[in-house]
Amino acid sequence: MKNKCISIQQAAKLFYDGMTIMVGGFMGVGTPPHLITTLLNSGVKNLTVIANDTGRIDIGIGPLVTNNRVKKVITSHIGTNPETGRQLLAGEIEVELVPLGTLIERIRCGGAGLGGFLTPTGVGTIVEEGKQKITLNGTDYLLELPLRADLALIQAHLADYQGNLTYQLSARNFNPLIALAADITIAEPDTLVEIGEIAPDCVITPGALIDYIVYPGENHNEC
Repeated sequence: MKNKCISIQQAAKLFYDGMTIMVGGFMGVGTPPHLITTLLNSGVKNLTVIANDTGRIDIGIGPLVTNNRVKKVITSHIGTNPETGRQLLAGEIEVELVPLGTLIERIRCGGAGLGGFLTPTGVGTIVEEGKQKITLNGTDYLLELPLRADLALIQAHLADYQGNLTYQLSARNFNPLIALAADITIAEPDTLVEIGEIAPDCVITPGALIDYIVYPGENHNEC
């Protein structure tokens, strides 16, 4: 069975200018801190980032925004990071605001290989601008298109060397779905265990969906 662990240095080689990256987390909870730091330190820029929010200035994906590495963000809100708002008003960043439920469903569609979905959310508001409106049985719906990324960065609670993952409490949030919706998925677990130590019925994200694991803990040299 394949050991999917790689070093932080190897992970950095997967980053490049202009790529689209999905990041798990809700206000930084469930966002992989070491992977974000590595992404920042790699110097890549002009990123499109898909995430629930832009965190705070120094939390979640906030440091990427603060250091002007993000060209566009697709997100449900930016209110907790004043730097995102400042850059938006200054024309330094593009922000596509998407209702939270619509955002996660677009990601799910991307992971499932679907062409999109119909939702009444946003009808009659600025959300519908530029989108196709379809009327079914007298109800107006917007056609929302799927989202995919070049790379997904997720945080897990437990991982084994094959990439089977569990999550803890609200850190589960976006992570299981974005694992499906990217060409390459990297997981950063809190704890790394041997294959077989995670009971099969406790696995939330199966190893088949995970390409690489970055583990900065005590036994990181075993990766």
